[in-house]
Amino acid sequence: MPLDQKIEPPLTANSLMFTLIQFGLLAFLVSLCVRVFSPFLIIMMWGLILSIMLYPLHQKLASVMGGKQGGAASVIVLIGGAALIAPLILLSSSLVTHIHDVNIALDNNQLALSKPASSVAEWPVIGQKVYKAWDGAATNLPQFMTDYKEQLGQITKKAVIATKNMLGTVAMFLGALIIGGIMMTWGKSGSAAIQRIMNRLVGSERGPQLQTLSVSTVRSVATGVIGVAFIQALLFGIGFIIVDIPAAGLLALIVMLLGIVQLPAIVVAVPVLIYLWTGDSSMTMNVFATVWFLLAGASDNVLKPLLLGRGVDAPMPVILIGALGGMVVAGIIGLFLGSTLLAISYNVFMSWVDEGVDAT
Repeated sequence: MPLDQKIEPPLTANSLMFTLIQFGLLAFLVSLCVRVFSPFLIIMMWGLILSIMLYPLHQKLASVMGGKQGGAASVIVLIGGAALIAPLILLSSSLVTHIHDVNIALDNNQLALSKPASSVAEWPVIGQKVYKAWDGAATNLPQFMTDYKEQLGQITKKAVIATKNMLGTVAMFLGALIIGGIMMTWGKSGSAAIQRIMNRLVGSERGPQLQTLSVSTVRSVATGVIGVAFIQALLFGIGFIIVDIPAAGLLALIVMLLGIVQLPAIVVAVPVLIYLWTGDSSMTMNVFATVWFLLAGASDNVLKPLLLGRGVDAPMPVILIGALGGMVVAGIIGLFLGSTLLAISYNVFMSWVDEGVDAT
């Protein structure tokens, strides 16, 4: 036996007990850390996703500002915060004004609704019910509110809950944007730290590859899902403005949210087209709107294959399935987590397969 060979000591009851105690203490420490960090997990993950998405823009802005990483991050956070808060302030102001006008009209017994057009009753499926309820409200609003008091109360409660959820979501995204700005400020050192962790977990050869894959997948989903939803909402918004649809901005926002959760924009387009065809618009305008909204609704079928999975070392179906499955399991954030997880798993699996082929 070579003299320099290390002899492993035999496994005894005491050494096994000591190993189990070490493992137990480590597991207890990890569980405590998870409990302490869990309230901040979602916002930190959103901050990381936003920092990955915005980091190329941050670097370009920093180069213009003479390499000031913190200054560039501050500019992005301020612009992003304004983009989140400004529409909320405008919507809140409009809502408060509307509620104030309604209260004045109620106090003066001047609140009234116009009667529905006869064409409303011809709407498919819901036409008769909508016409009856609308006509009853226009004929005798106090009696209508009395008859439908319970339903109106439920709608009010749901509206209050939805408003609270919206405010909470906006506050969460604002906090995540600030955290993302901090991460972008120290992006280079943070990226180096993540790479050291990946190298330790999977080796120095595969670590940088998986880190690059994770970053490119997050950016690909941001472009292929959120970017496509934004383009589609922009197309619909332009159409809403051209044909003079009320609340065009709100409807465009709904189209974007539907696009993010992978629901068809036809959900919004059909009621709008019914509104146009049963209204006073000209035949030319109605035909134009129908063609425009059909093309805008089908635009994601063209844009998504072009943008989703671009620059990622994984097939587009893998990214799409991961995004959709992740969204079902974990909501919007699952779009990024699911696609990244499935892309990394696919890459690791195919590397294992290729190693087996090479060995033979």
